[in-house]
Amino acid sequence: MNHPICIGITGASGAAYAVRLLEVLRAAGRDVHLSISPSGRDVIHQELQIELDLEQFDASHLRLRGESTGAGSLRYFHHQDFMAPMASGSFLTAGMVICPCSGTTLNAVATGAANNLIHRAAEVHLKERRKLILVPREAPLSLAHIDNMRRVTEAGGIILPASPGFYHGASSIGDLVDFVVARICDQLSVEHTLTKRWGTE
Repeated sequence: MNHPICIGITGASGAAYAVRLLEVLRAAGRDVHLSISPSGRDVIHQELQIELDLEQFDASHLRLRGESTGAGSLRYFHHQDFMAPMASGSFLTAGMVICPCSGTTLNAVATGAANNLIHRAAEVHLKERRKLILVPREAPLSLAHIDNMRRVTEAGGIILPASPGFYHGASSIGDLVDFVVARICDQLSVEHTLTKRWGTE
């Protein structure tokens, strides 16, 4: 069964990764349940010049390259909606990604502080032993960041820093974004052709 993938967008730099991930998942026919924090909305506006209303959300605004939305559906849930399906362990998912993941969100996940729907859904994925991927972009890292990453990893989460590689012949910012999104998709077992795999023709 094609269970939905949960996506949380928080207030770290790297909004392009999140929007591109949404595009790729939906193009692959994967259903997505999405929540965006207020800081995530602000970063999307600052970095991508996309204005979002979290109270009356319009998914058509979230297009990075003007591509079609694809076959997968997108359901949006307000960041304070604790009645959303992803807030319950009885709701089955194919995993969750917080992309980008702010230091504040990383701390909340590491300490189990469910202050909003994104934090709560992450807590659910850890307790249910489902895949949880955090995509931090902070640099440099403080000891608190490193400690929180260790805690999340020990709890079963995956820390996947937004650190694009250059060995695949990147020639644009889009190529670098696709590199990170490809690594996320690999963790979710979502097929893609975003990058050339090492050792292939």
